[in-house]
Amino acid sequence: MDEKKVIFSGAQPSGKMTLGNYLGAIKNWTLLQDEYECYYSVVDLHAITVPQKPEVLRNNTIELLAQYIACGLDPEKNTIFIQSHVKEHLELMWVLNTMTYMGELNRMTQFKDKAKKSEENLNAGLFTYPVLMAADILLYQADLVPVGEDQRQHMEIARDLANRFNNRYSETFTIPEGYMPKEGARIMSLQDPTKKMSKSDSDPNGYILLADDSDAIVKKIKKSVTDSLGVVKYSDEQPGIKNLLDICANFSGRDPQDIAAQYEGKGYGAFKTDVAEIVVEYLRPIKEKYDYMLANKDYLRDIYLAGDVKAQEKASKTLKAVYEKVGFIPR
Repeated sequence: MDEKKVIFSGAQPSGKMTLGNYLGAIKNWTLLQDEYECYYSVVDLHAITVPQKPEVLRNNTIELLAQYIACGLDPEKNTIFIQSHVKEHLELMWVLNTMTYMGELNRMTQFKDKAKKSEENLNAGLFTYPVLMAADILLYQADLVPVGEDQRQHMEIARDLANRFNNRYSETFTIPEGYMPKEGARIMSLQDPTKKMSKSDSDPNGYILLADDSDAIVKKIKKSVTDSLGVVKYSDEQPGIKNLLDICANFSGRDPQDIAAQYEGKGYGAFKTDVAEIVVEYLRPIKEKYDYMLANKDYLRDIYLAGDVKAQEKASKTLKAVYEKVGFIPR
């Protein structure tokens, strides 16, 4: 029997997940868990490149873990763990740091963007962030890494470092590839459909959180920006309506054009009411499971402790091979 290919991915505990996070990433992760050996991490080490309040970071970490599971990631089928609990991430990062060129890191567009936005917090962690990301991926000998467009440069650094190490010391790391899921949804802001839905949006009506209650979801969808045409059509000229149709299509499994056709001659009010009902009903079991787990934190603790052990077993094998090849004397 062929060995399953390995997938690694992680998300920062920077607050509650949006509908966009779910449809764009997590929903797809649940489709991979039978076919691949999956490692999913709450990457709290990455989070501290931005100043954090300790209690908030702890709460966000637990909440993200609960949302992973509420969204359908099965702890029996996936290794779900907390990044800072596996010390090998930082140890491998140091070795890779010594093989990463300053010019490579200077070229990172994400670093340049962050440097412009937060000059007072221009720390070394922001600069070397891609090296830690490479360590995350290479530790688990990941074949595939689900990545968005904004992470492609970081993915290339991980591949370059793997090749560089293999060429210098002999074959050690699997060369990872970016994985673009067959089904992916780019969900846009409800208030500005030219921008991606994000919880960093200054207008809370622009995004739906998985933790939102039914009333909040209904209000946000009813307030969503549309246009003055008054026709429900799947068209780039009507980005607000197109976005709502995409949300509907992702939850119902139907073609957005077919959904639009059933509203011929009807106004936006009826359409928005139906979209809100579909979203509320789909998210209801996710929200109920999420609330249940937050009320049962011992269960969550058991999950991440078991995941930590499994992740460390795999990571320690890789690090041991790296240390031997670099020339460190074994303990």
